[in-house]
Amino acid sequence: MKNQLNNVQEHEKTLGLFDLAILGIGAIIGTGILVLTGIVAAKDSGPAIIFSFLIAALASGLIGLCYSELTTSLPNSGSAFFYAWVSIGKFVAFLAGWTLIGVYVTTTATVANGWTGYVQSFLEVLGVNLPHRFLMTPAAGGLINLPAVLMILLMTIILTRGTSESKLINNFLVGVKIFIIVLFIVVSLPHIRSTNWHPFLPYGYKGIFTGASAVFFSFLGFDALATSAEDAKNVDKNIPRAIILCLVISTALYVLVSLVMTGVVSYTKLNVSEAMSYVLIVKGHRFVAEIVSLGAVLGIMAVVFAFIYAGSNILKSMSRSAFLPQGLAKVNVHTKSPNRAIWLVGIFSAILAGEFDLHYLALIANIGSLMVFALISLIVIILRYRYPELKRPFKVPGGKIIPMMSILICLVLLVSISLTAWLTYLAWIILGLLVYFFYSLRHADEFNFTKEE
Repeated sequence: MKNQLNNVQEHEKTLGLFDLAILGIGAIIGTGILVLTGIVAAKDSGPAIIFSFLIAALASGLIGLCYSELTTSLPNSGSAFFYAWVSIGKFVAFLAGWTLIGVYVTTTATVANGWTGYVQSFLEVLGVNLPHRFLMTPAAGGLINLPAVLMILLMTIILTRGTSESKLINNFLVGVKIFIIVLFIVVSLPHIRSTNWHPFLPYGYKGIFTGASAVFFSFLGFDALATSAEDAKNVDKNIPRAIILCLVISTALYVLVSLVMTGVVSYTKLNVSEAMSYVLIVKGHRFVAEIVSLGAVLGIMAVVFAFIYAGSNILKSMSRSAFLPQGLAKVNVHTKSPNRAIWLVGIFSAILAGEFDLHYLALIANIGSLMVFALISLIVIILRYRYPELKRPFKVPGGKIIPMMSILICLVLLVSISLTAWLTYLAWIILGLLVYFFYSLRHADEFNFTKEE
């Protein structure tokens, strides 16, 4: 078995605290705020979507603390897959890794799917109308969501250039995204009418939790940080700081945008993928809407970038450990990037983005995310019991209380997700079990912690 921990030590570190925070913010601030805010407000929560985001943020904060302990104790690009391998065994490790791959592929597809709405909005302002059949998935009466497919492939190509080069592009895209969000808030504030917040709970308290389940994947960005541990400088301090920093900034922006959006326009009219532009156009700010649409077109690319990067890191880690064919872990000699893994994640994400509905993909991504996050919290408790001597540069305060609370919140949110999404997730797991019993079981070894050290 290859020495995972030695590989981490020998890997070149290219990401500082700023880069990590930008990576996390770039992954969190995206489709959730630019696309799903309006859709979830219209379908699930109403103006009370702010509570949906706060519940999701609370769960994410608790889980983020658990991630911080594990990432600083066992820095590895495998995230939940590697932590489960160390603490529980290779079967659970495989299921965790397989679930994460599915999460990152479906999340990338969800983000790209919503991105097309802003592309369409921006082009229409310029007088360009693309054929409907190339803008919509079959479920929406189209043929293929072609812009989403092309954008994913573009981000895939950029990632194959290597982390040090592609991070500069990512940092720029995140900066653009934050600018347009602040611009939207400032321009829309004078148009807020408190009457639009009544009724505040049109779908009842159940709607708040249904909405929290729908937007939860928006906070997946801190898992992308955990998968970047091998590329991070001063990982013991920078990863926990970056996780906390990106969660605080992202939650504040989510709440502000939700309040402004539902305060300016009735929640019943927000069931559109380009909600920010729509709100601005309704109030006569067509030029600002054009700027926001262009910024969203650029900014959402940063989310796709972060999730393809994270998904390829999981794939690389599983392949390096022989859970999947080891050729997928091969790193390009010049760029030092796992190009085979990057292309595999990119291609499958592009297929899903082109052919499946945004809301449906988001629910599937949420099931996998919540399952993995509950497992992460459980692993913190198990590792403390099995390896009390393990060096923990960051330790979750309060003993078992926070890990147990995060598990409970994940279970509550899982109950709120539709049966259709559950059946799709189970189909993915069944496919994974076939891979495990016909390949992984024969090739992968149990993790020998003493040997690895």
